[in-house]
Amino acid sequence: MESSYALTEEGKKYLREGLPERNLLDFLKSRGGEASLEEAKQHVENLSIALQWCLKRGWVKLENETIKLLRCPEEIPEEKALEIVAEGGKPGDESLKTLFFRKLVKKVKVGAEKLKELEGKEITHLTPELIKLRLWRKVRFKPYNVEVPGRRIFPGKRHPYLKFLSEVRRKLVELGFEEMEGPVIETEFWNYDALFQPQDHPARDWWDTYQLKFPKYGDLPEVVAERVKEAHEKGVAGSKGWGYRWDPRKAMQLMPRAHGTCLSARTLVKGPKIPGKYFAIVRCYRPDVIDATHGVEFNQVEGIVLGEGLSFRELLGILKTFAEEIANAEKVKFIPDYYPFTEPSVQLSAKHPELGWMEFGGAGIFREEVTIPLGVNVPVLAWGLGIDRLAMFKLGISDIRELFTRNLEWLRNFPVSKTSL
Repeated sequence: MESSYALTEEGKKYLREGLPERNLLDFLKSRGGEASLEEAKQHVENLSIALQWCLKRGWVKLENETIKLLRCPEEIPEEKALEIVAEGGKPGDESLKTLFFRKLVKKVKVGAEKLKELEGKEITHLTPELIKLRLWRKVRFKPYNVEVPGRRIFPGKRHPYLKFLSEVRRKLVELGFEEMEGPVIETEFWNYDALFQPQDHPARDWWDTYQLKFPKYGDLPEVVAERVKEAHEKGVAGSKGWGYRWDPRKAMQLMPRAHGTCLSARTLVKGPKIPGKYFAIVRCYRPDVIDATHGVEFNQVEGIVLGEGLSFRELLGILKTFAEEIANAEKVKFIPDYYPFTEPSVQLSAKHPELGWMEFGGAGIFREEVTIPLGVNVPVLAWGLGIDRLAMFKLGISDIRELFTRNLEWLRNFPVSKTSL
């Protein structure tokens, strides 16, 4: 049923006799602008209510048991609102809210009889009441010309790329992966040294890596750092290491992380589950020339799988699943590659319909020089894929910069369902 409003008994009384605050204001005016509390009690009914509203609205002030008039409004909103309700109308929202708060009005239901008055009349809206009473059969609806194009409405929706990232995260969690976490600002130790990347490696030069000017240095985990130092200088598990003098000061330098693999190193130190599966979707930063497939900052999906008896074949299967099921890539290929922290290593590439073969990222099995210093003695499959490029396949775009576009026309017209995995 539709709702209407009616005055309560108190509301009717105030309509007849005036609001308590109006009566107090009139009384003060008749006394030259001030009166004692005792006098006001004798002449103003419901003085406590009247005084509450007058003080709240700054019409009076109370000093030493004396009420003083500050100003007297010509019109009090609730006075007009009471008249409107009494005449069957609806006052403004603020006034109506105040009347409800003061219990001066109540909501009442309009009976079916009133709705039946609409029988045979032309209406513009179909209401729930008309449906419940089956009166929609007995009224005439105003005709509309549906051939005239209406105004386009653009409902709010998530950015396609953010939705894609959420879908990938959900998919990995459903597959039993646990999410890894770590800071955006890392020491070179976690970004490179813990991954058995030598301190004189070209990738650690300033033109390939961002560095912080201030603060410049962070802390090292002492016990782990000693084991990593030994791996670099002398080697572990039969290897000879890199054969140079490891510099802890360089390892302490701070930098925005250059890849997500530093989170895998941190996770191995914490004592992961074995067998176990972990992933992270993180923002990474590297100096680069910005073009259709490169940016100076990008997202990377990083993952590791630990367990006895894992082999390179399982790793290739995981990578192929990523490319086909998450990115919808039809053609994928594996290319032998080299990374200081994995052996064997592989590069995953997929064929984009417009850009041709595109590298997704690298993968491999962590070397023992990585896992043993970090306290792990089982095979660890690891990969780091550029999820921005995966999204290019999924979303059907040919320029990576479109993932961060502010082109409203593209955002409005992009199908919501296209990002679903």
